[in-house]
Amino acid sequence: MIESIIWFLIYVCIVAGVIYLVLYVLGVLGVPIPPKVVQILWVIFMLICLLLLVRLLLPLAGGHHLLR
Repeated sequence: MIESIIWFLIYVCIVAGVIYLVLYVLGVLGVPIPPKVVQILWVIFMLICLLLLVRLLLPLAGGHHLLR
């Protein structure tokens, strides 16, 4: 269980780094990205991370109880 949580955190850090790198490169290339779009991307990323964490910590069928 602890090992899967550590792997989850590693994957989250890698994906966050990739998103940041893509936004940085697009900014350096001069592609205008509105700040609100960047904020929405990070919120979507955090919601996906939260969903994966809930699935990781709850039993296999237990995740559906949150939606009821």
